[in-house]
Amino acid sequence: MFRTVAELVEIAERENLLISEIMIRQEMDVKNKTREEVFAEMEKNLQVMEKAIEDSLKGVQSVTGLTGGDAVKIQTYMREKKPLSGHLMLDAVSKAMGTNEVNAAMGVICATPTAGSAGCVPGTLFAVKEQLNPTREQMIRYLFTAGAFGLVVANNAFISGAAGGCQAEVGSAGAMAAAAIVEMAGGTPQQSAEAFAITLKNMLGLVCDPVAGLVEVPCVKRNAAGSSLAIVSADLALAGVTSRIPCDEVIGAMYRIGKQMPSSLRETGEGGLADTPTGRFLKEKIFGMSV
Repeated sequence: MFRTVAELVEIAERENLLISEIMIRQEMDVKNKTREEVFAEMEKNLQVMEKAIEDSLKGVQSVTGLTGGDAVKIQTYMREKKPLSGHLMLDAVSKAMGTNEVNAAMGVICATPTAGSAGCVPGTLFAVKEQLNPTREQMIRYLFTAGAFGLVVANNAFISGAAGGCQAEVGSAGAMAAAAIVEMAGGTPQQSAEAFAITLKNMLGLVCDPVAGLVEVPCVKRNAAGSSLAIVSADLALAGVTSRIPCDEVIGAMYRIGKQMPSSLRETGEGGLADTPTGRFLKEKIFGMSV
């Protein structure tokens, strides 16, 4: 039905449909399932996300000890202090990081679009939920909207750090979240596209350099950056701010940048933060190997 963001927006505007509705219809067609069946599948994903956030806010710890407990620290800070970045944004950060802490602790998460970037979409969803008061259906549609944009990225670029660096993972995830926030807040399909573009172009060039090759450092905190950028970008788009570079061209630029990245900066754990003295020390400490 659509392969580019331009096509997605054109269909939405021509037929006066939400982007989420277009994605729902495409899923029905591709999977040959009813609307109820497609909704039920996405409801399961939503439940997994909800449970992961709930578990994270009880406190989790990874086996390596590299990550865990930060989501709880942020919630405590929010209760006891007045956050400089505001309650909604920091709540999203906490829940995004918490989701990835659950992943690092071998818990169940929903890859959106990957495990390493799984915090941005649910983190923002369950934060803006407190302000926008969506119905359960609207929350499920949030995921369909994010999925529509993620599908375009997957078909035209890449969504894995091994292929294109963290710009392809947290960059895509944050952008997907931004687009979904706009729709839930009552924005237009074009504004969703603008929010996506603004987010992704501010993540261009982000490398994938996991310490000790694990999806913990710096992955968890990068989800904090992705979720906060998503909220800012959504506000910019809703205010009427546009991206001078069209959304599909931003995706194309991300693809070309990823292809130019050396392998040491694409999930191999050989460069960037993984190759710092502390990064090498942690690898040796965890795996007991000479580096």
